[in-house]
Amino acid sequence: MASLICGSLAFDSIMTFEGRFAEQILPDQLHILNVSFLVPALRRDFGGCAGNIAYSLKMLGGQPLPMATLGSDGADYLKRLSSLGISTEFVRQVEDTYTAQAMIMTDRDNNQITAFHPGAMMQAHSLRIEKRADIKLGIISPDGRDAMLQHAEQFNAADIPFVFDPGQGLPMFDGDALARFIDQATWVTVNDYEGKMLSDRTGLSHADISRRVDGLVVTLGAQGCEVWVAGEKTVVPPVKALEVVDPTGCGDAWRGALLFGLEQGWSLAQCAALGNQVGALKIAQRGPQNYSVTELISA
Repeated sequence: MASLICGSLAFDSIMTFEGRFAEQILPDQLHILNVSFLVPALRRDFGGCAGNIAYSLKMLGGQPLPMATLGSDGADYLKRLSSLGISTEFVRQVEDTYTAQAMIMTDRDNNQITAFHPGAMMQAHSLRIEKRADIKLGIISPDGRDAMLQHAEQFNAADIPFVFDPGQGLPMFDGDALARFIDQATWVTVNDYEGKMLSDRTGLSHADISRRVDGLVVTLGAQGCEVWVAGEKTVVPPVKALEVVDPTGCGDAWRGALLFGLEQGWSLAQCAALGNQVGALKIAQRGPQNYSVTELISA
């Protein structure tokens, strides 16, 4: 069984600020904001939601099929995916543009400031989903606006159940568009901030949303997550990380585990529990695709 993963492939420049953003930004001076952060640590990683989710799913033993666009500078990412045994069948290079780039700065409290250049991602709508016997699941993660809208329609037309995971892309859509996504999706996943925005824009409570899909999961970081099914909430407890090093990509690691559990036919609560385990492993390593799940697989 394969899972089609719609979203971005990006290069992440990850910087560490050793202080606290809150100590450098004056709330009453935001209208003339002019700040500079010294970042002694800088690294460049393979990232993007589709790449990170595919990595997690592959490490767990699933079969990810990322559907994404790379720029003319994307040869290294293609080699990376191939070296991991991840199919590049649905990855297309777009000439005369850069691969998406994320500049992520993290402070000592794991707060993050991100600047994102979409680049080739804005051409992702040129990729089309077709019905295929081996593709049993899908996910729509943050991507170009047109791609997210069209891929939801195409998943529906192909009768492929999918997860709607709007993430940072949620602000691009108004309440009507988000309600349409919900009605097309089989499952919805958001973090707590996104969950509040989703409810505010659609006028639907978490319980309401869960009645329109097979399940809603609201991730709460170190507090675990809420699983909503048919209007009823179950709290899935967190897994304590051995060390908190870098939160970049934790949500994507969690979603790769979600897809793996769905591939196995698990309940949503079981999927969430595995996601919490994988997220705890990821946060203990720097970068979104540098962790191992060997201990989970051998357990």
